[in-house]
Amino acid sequence: MNWQKIYKIPVRHNIKLSAYTSFKIGGPARFFLQPKDICQLKAAVKALKNENISFKILGAGSNLLIKDGGFDGAVIRLRAPYFSRIKFSGKHAQAGAGLLISQFIVKAKARGLGGAEFLSGIPGTLGGALVMNAGAWHEDISKIVEKITVMDYNGKVKIIATGSAGFKYRSSGLNKYIVLSVSLHMEKKALSEINSEVSYYLKKRQEMQDLKYPSAGCVFRNPKNDFAGRLIDACGLKGKQFGRAMISNRHANFIVNKGGAQAEDVLGLIEFVRKTVKDKYEISLEPEIKIW
Repeated sequence: MNWQKIYKIPVRHNIKLSAYTSFKIGGPARFFLQPKDICQLKAAVKALKNENISFKILGAGSNLLIKDGGFDGAVIRLRAPYFSRIKFSGKHAQAGAGLLISQFIVKAKARGLGGAEFLSGIPGTLGGALVMNAGAWHEDISKIVEKITVMDYNGKVKIIATGSAGFKYRSSGLNKYIVLSVSLHMEKKALSEINSEVSYYLKKRQEMQDLKYPSAGCVFRNPKNDFAGRLIDACGLKGKQFGRAMISNRHANFIVNKGGAQAEDVLGLIEFVRKTVKDKYEISLEPEIKIW
């Protein structure tokens, strides 16, 4: 039975996922879907459930390591214009989950709205940022969230208030849903102030982080009252390399792809770092990146 034709869903087969992640690593997805709107998304979710095909949601792929064997299921990528829409009402913004963080900051700035400047330089979509409660410099996106519109894996849409989203440090309770859009409360600011803050945060990232090679950003969550990068650096691991994957010489919590790195190289390096830090400091580092 050709379920793709029955449900009238455009489906591509055996698509290499490395092209859709900032790490530039990852094997193929058995099925690859890019729904154009919520109707196609609902149809896809229904079809995949009826066919007992597991699926995962992909945004910008900026905080993700996909294994070399790929994913023997369906990957649904929410980057169509429908999922990147945005509208404003006073100090409030309603934005689609597929909108890039950088685009959101620019569009808000055009309305004289700030409050999200600390997110500047984070490569990802609003949907991904919500699921992992992305942030930097001791702030995170949950502080400006009012409510989130989600779809469950049965295709039912509902609204979740901020207090019910399970926001924690670099995590949330949203990973059991498909995030569709978010309502955010902003601040009225002078354009010069927003530009100044954006420039400040971008400069800090450029000074501290390794942006020369493909990566997935910070690999490990910071343990309580400490920094993963400091612990890794103190173990003398900067420059440590497995295959073509290397711990950055600039930021010890970055693993970079020097060109042609495999997921198994990165995974090996992750385990080596965890064991080394555990042996020296009795601290168990937990990955911040998602691994498929």
